[in-house]
Amino acid sequence: MPIMTRASVKHSTRSEAEQLAASLPPLLIEAERIAHTVAAGLHGRRRAGPGETFWQHRAYSFGDPVASIDWRQSARAADRLYVRQNEWDAAAAVWIWRDPSRSLDYSSAKAGTTKRRRADILAVALASLLAKGGERIGVVAASPRIFHGRTAAARFLEALEIDAFDERASSPPPVPIAAHARVVLISDFFTDLSAIAETAARAAKLGAKGVLFQILDPAEELFPFAGRVEFADVESRDRIVFGDAGALRDSYQREFAAHRAALTTLAKRFQWRFITHRTDAPASAALLALYAALADERGRNW
Repeated sequence: MPIMTRASVKHSTRSEAEQLAASLPPLLIEAERIAHTVAAGLHGRRRAGPGETFWQHRAYSFGDPVASIDWRQSARAADRLYVRQNEWDAAAAVWIWRDPSRSLDYSSAKAGTTKRRRADILAVALASLLAKGGERIGVVAASPRIFHGRTAAARFLEALEIDAFDERASSPPPVPIAAHARVVLISDFFTDLSAIAETAARAAKLGAKGVLFQILDPAEELFPFAGRVEFADVESRDRIVFGDAGALRDSYQREFAAHRAALTTLAKRFQWRFITHRTDAPASAALLALYAALADERGRNW
């Protein structure tokens, strides 16, 4: 069996994501963006363009226009160039967070797709579609970044760090957004919902709309286990053995349904969308659901 290097894993993820993205027309969000621009100005601002209010400096990366380099700030660092980002860049971005904890590193099928793999594919595919529609893509991470243009998906993938895990980050961190941005949170959300609510509340207060996208393995929803089964926590590595796992099914499914209902209520509280996806379902259907949610086919003013 060939060993997958970091480069080959990234190439495979990007290739699969771009193939998936290519199957959908980059029309839906572009049409929504144009309609919103005509109605209220691009993302709520009075004029489209790079903006006038300074937001932050960030390190220059391949694909950034030379005109965006702040030479005065760069002169203070001997080995790095800095780009000046203005407020419109943050306001126009669609910010995407993918849970970096090992909670997603799970598949109930021996050769099945892990939740993490599917989440990476969907996050990069979404970034590719949005970039083709002219959107700016923000990655929610330890060092938040915004990408746009033809290299956006590749740079987003690099910033996503698909081979890294962080057990301390199973809940989304504060999103560095401006008003009228959009936020996509991708996770199984098997964590304290108060932390998710805090992030959503902060974003909603700034006028941002968002999507809670729950990704699950089918066994996590159906609980098909029976007989003597050992369960292992992928984050803590704790283990527990049940002599008759099937006896737990009804109780488990009640708790599972209650947790999902709480997520649904949380999303409704902030007028966000809540979408669930199982790894045994087609990835294209999940991407279409995300794409439609961001374009708001139901007519709300996003």
